[in-house]
Amino acid sequence: MNLRKLPKEKRDKLIMVVLGTLVLVAALYFLLINRQNRNLAQLAHKKTTLQASQRRVLDAIHRAGEIETDLAAARKALTEAEADIASGDLYAWVVNWLRQFKSGYKVEIPQINPLGPVTDVNLVPNFPYKQTLLTVTGTTHFHDLGRFLADLENQFPHVRILNLTLDANAPSSSADPELLSFRMDIVTLVKPNQS
Repeated sequence: MNLRKLPKEKRDKLIMVVLGTLVLVAALYFLLINRQNRNLAQLAHKKTTLQASQRRVLDAIHRAGEIETDLAAARKALTEAEADIASGDLYAWVVNWLRQFKSGYKVEIPQINPLGPVTDVNLVPNFPYKQTLLTVTGTTHFHDLGRFLADLENQFPHVRILNLTLDANAPSSSADPELLSFRMDIVTLVKPNQS
């Protein structure tokens, strides 16, 4: 078919029909087919996400025994870690703990002030434990105090020393001029059910 041999009116109508068909096909593609392709892509993404979630759930179900064993081990470790956290009569517990610990060191702690109030832990938000503060005063040699403090914080991760002040002028009743006076705050964790 030769378009040049057609009369101008028929040729224009044919061109209009072809252009109309192309516009209609393009409109159908962009309005219907493209939208359906996007919906299919979204559904495929949802399907893969759900399948991955289902695999995780099935893996957890298959590993339920292992998870229970891990949970029991974690509970045991937590119970062991909580064994040396203050509980019961807090003042008595802290004083006994401090006296037992200092027995291996040449540190004299004659004055232990009353415990401060039990408060929320101020370093970590939403922490399940509480904290309390105890101020102690004593005397010792510088090296002995360093060992005492290092061992205290290394052996008891739930205890921190704050506001340590040293005074080279030990009480005048002491015959040892190398003796230091110290004052420090001991912050310790408290089990959450204690107050």
